[in-house]
Amino acid sequence: MENLFDYIDQNRERYREYWFNGLRIPSVSAEKKHKPDMLRMAEYLLRFLREELKFEGRLIEGEGNPLVYAESPAVEGAPTVLLYGHYDVQPADPLDLWKSDPFEPEIRGENVYARGADDDKGQIFAHLSGIKALMEREGRLPIRIKCIFEGEEEVGSDHLFAFLHGPEGKELLAADLIVVSDNTMAGPGQPAITYGLRGVIGFEVFFHGPNRDLHSGIYGGSVCNPALALSRALAGLMDEKGKIQIPGFYDGVRAITDQEHSVIAQVPFDEEQAKKDLGVSAFFGDPDYTIMERRCARPSFDINGLTSGYQGEGGKTIIPSWASVKFTLRVVPDQNVEKIIQATEDFFRAQVPSGIRMDFHRQQGAEGMVVPLESPYVAVASHVLETVHGKKPLFVRDGGSITIVAELWKVLNADLLMIGLGLDEDAIHSPNEHFSLDCFYNGIKTGAQLWTELAKMKK
Repeated sequence: MENLFDYIDQNRERYREYWFNGLRIPSVSAEKKHKPDMLRMAEYLLRFLREELKFEGRLIEGEGNPLVYAESPAVEGAPTVLLYGHYDVQPADPLDLWKSDPFEPEIRGENVYARGADDDKGQIFAHLSGIKALMEREGRLPIRIKCIFEGEEEVGSDHLFAFLHGPEGKELLAADLIVVSDNTMAGPGQPAITYGLRGVIGFEVFFHGPNRDLHSGIYGGSVCNPALALSRALAGLMDEKGKIQIPGFYDGVRAITDQEHSVIAQVPFDEEQAKKDLGVSAFFGDPDYTIMERRCARPSFDINGLTSGYQGEGGKTIIPSWASVKFTLRVVPDQNVEKIIQATEDFFRAQVPSGIRMDFHRQQGAEGMVVPLESPYVAVASHVLETVHGKKPLFVRDGGSITIVAELWKVLNADLLMIGLGLDEDAIHSPNEHFSLDCFYNGIKTGAQLWTELAKMKK
């Protein structure tokens, strides 16, 4: 590996430019104006896979943004790996909080700043650069790699869900192992293997009142204010200790085992430093669990956006005609997503007062998941991470959700490795998202060695 790692170090600038070219494309899946950019990003990835890696590939068109699929030749006796990632990114707003153009990567200190620098373009291009380095050094790949990169992870993965359950998906994506890098390490210099994810259910609810905004002096006290009505409903969703009040919500929640309490406690966490970094004076949540347990192994409820009435400069004395909220519920293994969705709608309908009409919309839901650590692939990945970083990896549960990963794992019936290359402090989904150059280059080395070591395993 020393010669391969030296080769990677000698070609850092070239690999970095592949990544930077992708960062310059504003592939924001949530905004319709970026639809052409979504296609441009998909075509850039496909071109890279075909021209730089000599993979056979194509765009898979459908209702949503294109899926990018490519594969290397089969290798007799070696396992087949499916590498998953997503090329769409979150909106860059609010733009005034960025210190540099979010779609022009800028190196400041040891970090690269851009939207998607980490999530997930940085991690994708670390893997692709690792594949390229290995091919250039060895002449070919010692293992078959299939790539599936989607453009809708940030908005629900509808296209990939549909393709996976269609006539072609399961056969085309069949693999012995799924590798995902769309999460984080346990801390700077501390590698980790993620063995669990929370699931997520997204909702958008509208409360409609009068057919127009009303003068609050003339009509105040006589017409139900939809913003007040929605606020009361939302306030009833959680008590002061952070426990969610939807009837039956906690049914089936898988308890944290004694072993997991111990494993989670090993993850480095400095509470006082974390409060300082986040600009908060205290943490919040169920006191029966540690902060890290609340973040990764317990359900949660959060308002993601709340809108009503006048938002401009100065005041405007109105009763708004409508109010809306976007919110998510994070769920853990053994919770029933469909039952929770129905219970949530029933909860809201019970809160609608006279004079208000509700529109209730759900988004794609995904269950929480925990994968076994006894897999031989986990042992191989642990050895690789220790070689690259000089430290044994920790095993962590991630509080985030990758909605499609649980579905891929279930439908393809394959082993799963989730190896995060970034850090919690990379400000993903926030202004000034960044990715450490060290993390990027170590990610290249991790991928290159992982394919080499996996090839030694019998299929």
